[in-house]
Amino acid sequence: MIDYKVVAEDSNMIINGYAFTKEDKNIRVLNLNNPEMAVVFDHNHEVLETTMSDIEIRIVKDYLSNNIEFMED
Repeated sequence: MIDYKVVAEDSNMIINGYAFTKEDKNIRVLNLNNPEMAVVFDHNHEVLETTMSDIEIRIVKDYLSNNIEFMED
């Protein structure tokens, strides 16, 4: 079972229920409202693996692109 508090605390940024976490050069995103939905982006914001629909990926990718400067290091 996923511990949402740990995921949220370890994330670099949370937007509209999506937790964004930097991991090496990749960015992992988990939908905290539906933890079965996740995506991993590479450093160019291209999808490496996912369980999200194309629409949800587009939404998350837009959040990432518009807010990447706010991700904590």
